[in-house]
Amino acid sequence: MIGIFDSGVGGLTVVRAIAEKIPGYDMVYFGDTAHTPYGTKSADTVIGYTIRNIEFLLHQGAKVIIIACNTASSVASARVLEQFAFPIFEVITPAVDHALTASTNLNIGIMGTRATISSGIYEKKIMENQPTARIHSVACPLLVPLVEEGWLKKRETAMIVKKYLQPLKIRQIDTLILGCTHYPLLKKVIQRKIGQHVTLIDSSICISERIKKFLSDNRDIDLQLGQNGYLSLFVSDVTDQFKKIAEMTLKTHITFECVKI
Repeated sequence: MIGIFDSGVGGLTVVRAIAEKIPGYDMVYFGDTAHTPYGTKSADTVIGYTIRNIEFLLHQGAKVIIIACNTASSVASARVLEQFAFPIFEVITPAVDHALTASTNLNIGIMGTRATISSGIYEKKIMENQPTARIHSVACPLLVPLVEEGWLKKRETAMIVKKYLQPLKIRQIDTLILGCTHYPLLKKVIQRKIGQHVTLIDSSICISERIKKFLSDNRDIDLQLGQNGYLSLFVSDVTDQFKKIAEMTLKTHITFECVKI
C-alpha cells in the first residue's frame, strides 16, 4: 500500500496523479484537516505533525510514504529520512528536476506557502543543479484556505491569484513551480493569470512519475504493495467542503473516516 498525507485536501491531487500514472495500486490517504494550513506553522510543529502522520500511515499498512505537502517536505524531510527505514518521498525534488528540464532560459518562478518559501528549499535545490538560474519566489498564504473552503471558481480567488503572480509576470518567468499540492486545483486560473507561454510544473504529476520509476527499479518493494485499486481516506477533522472537493478532485464518490491521532 502507498501511504500519502497532506495538511488537507490538496494531497488528493497526488492520489489522482498516481491513480492515472500507475493505476491499480492500493493507497491510504490522511488529510490533517484539523491543523490545516501547515504553511503558517513553525518548523518544529510541522515536523511533529509529519512524524505523527507517517506513523499513522505505517500503522495502516503503508510500505511507501509520500509527503504530499510542500511545507512538510521543505522542513521535515531530512528529519524523517533519518528516523524511518521505509521509502519516503517528498514532492520538491521531482518538481525541481522537471522545472530545470522544462525551462528554456532558466528564469523560474516558485509559488508556495510562507513556510515553503521561507525555507528556501526550492532555490537551494535549483542552484545546486543550475547555479546560473534566475529564481523568483512568492509566498501565497491565502490560497490553501481558499482551496479548503472550495472557492476554486470565485472571482475573489482569481483576483488574489492575479495579485500574487504580478511580481512573477514582471520578471518574465518561463516556468512556474506550483509549490503546493493544493495549487493544481487552481491550475486553470493560475495559467490564465500568468500567461499561456509559462510552463506550469505540477508537483503531483512529477512525484507520480518518480514513484512509477522507483517501483519499476525496485521490484521487491513493488511486490509488497497491494494492487487491488483500494483507496482508504482518513481525515483528522470533518469539514463541510472536504467531501465535495475530494469528489471533484478524484471524480468519484468517496467515503472517509475521521480519526484523532
